[in-house]
Amino acid sequence: MAVREVLLFPHPALKAVAAPVAAGPVLERVASDLIDTMRSVGHTTGLAATQIGELSRVIVVDVTGHKRATTESGLLVLGNPQLVQERGAEVSREGCLSLPDLTANVRRATSIVIEAVTPSGELVTLATDGFEARCVLHELDHLDGILFLDRVDSLATDVFRRKSYS
Repeated sequence: MAVREVLLFPHPALKAVAAPVAAGPVLERVASDLIDTMRSVGHTTGLAATQIGELSRVIVVDVTGHKRATTESGLLVLGNPQLVQERGAEVSREGCLSLPDLTANVRRATSIVIEAVTPSGELVTLATDGFEARCVLHELDHLDGILFLDRVDSLATDVFRRKSYS
């Protein structure tokens, strides 16, 4: 539908908790805008509705072809996603379109199961791991007003200036 502006920190929407969204026209519009915006950027693996100023619980993730991906589920368009299980933990580098000049070492689960609804209203369960799980968890955090910097152990030793954007 539309390429939207990605909000930059410290925009207040990035620290807001998103509200549940019903399947149907609103979810479809927000999901479409997220997909268009994500694809227009070209170097991102996910986007949350709060990052485009929509305070609804919608995320999109697509790690297809990413060098770090060991699991690829294709384009994920998820409304009201809920984490139902997580296992393992690993520290790895993350970045974010809303904090474009920084990356950080973040500890996240290595394997997750989530439940969500598709724009058409279908309830789905997704089990994933590795980089795809990390990306889903990163976007889920956005829906709760949590940025990746909120998850670092040390702002002094775990946060870095971004050297490239690819």
